[in-house]
Amino acid sequence: MIKKVLLPILDFLLFSNLFIAICAVAQGLVTYHLLHAKPDKYILAIIFFGTLSIYNFSMLLSKPKNPEDSPFARVRWIFSHHRLIISITLISMLCLIPLGLLYLSIEAQLLMIFTAVLALGYNVPFLTLNNQKIGLRNIPGIKLFLIALVWSVSCVLLPVVELEHNYQINISSAETLLLVAKRFLFIAAITIPFDIRDLFQDKLYALKTIPVMLGEKKAYIFCQFLLVAYLVLLILFNQTVNIDTIGLTLTLLLTGWLIFKSNIKKNEYYYFFYLDGTMLLQYLVLVLISFIS
Repeated sequence: MIKKVLLPILDFLLFSNLFIAICAVAQGLVTYHLLHAKPDKYILAIIFFGTLSIYNFSMLLSKPKNPEDSPFARVRWIFSHHRLIISITLISMLCLIPLGLLYLSIEAQLLMIFTAVLALGYNVPFLTLNNQKIGLRNIPGIKLFLIALVWSVSCVLLPVVELEHNYQINISSAETLLLVAKRFLFIAAITIPFDIRDLFQDKLYALKTIPVMLGEKKAYIFCQFLLVAYLVLLILFNQTVNIDTIGLTLTLLLTGWLIFKSNIKKNEYYYFFYLDGTMLLQYLVLVLISFIS
């Protein structure tokens, strides 16, 4: 009985991309927390609506011929709630317009346009290769790094630019670069398992993702390498071990374990709730440890 009530709610949160948008806000909050700055509600709103609109637009754009026959529950759910997804997407896009025009500096607006162009170029076939129209995702090996770049710019650079503009907070280029690099590595690491799950489908559509190019086992090793690189940066550039370092290390260890336990046979809830949820967990752990200390 409980499962029948909770499962539709979980499906709605995960498959409408509301959960991933909440995770994006959490990543923005991680940036503010690490910089010891007060969160900007307008920036967080932009991150939320931007993530929601881009992810839903991407799904709508990649509609298969017969979505009801898709092996993926997410695809079947989205296109069985087609009007709802379109409505959520349109509302999100409409919310972005006043937020971007009224509450962002020129620098942040340009940054927002840059990420939007990258995100749209991910799926929209605007390039020509061998007489075929392709999007950026079809360029060999670029998909992973494009996703990690968009997330890093949105959840790190955008808050940093606005903090410097609105509150005259001086954040060094080195500190900004370090934040971006660590976030890039983290997002890249939790993105690869999704590509491993889609390995056979990507081969069918000739998408040269990291798992397609390296193979499943090497791709899993590459995930762990990215997390180790994050940990090295975290320890190397912190002169003292503080509570934030401990919190981030704990989430890295848990993320590494979740990636290790993931495989093609895991259901979609494992990926969209547990792996994506590590972005939310990262902020919750930081807050909890700060509260306890």
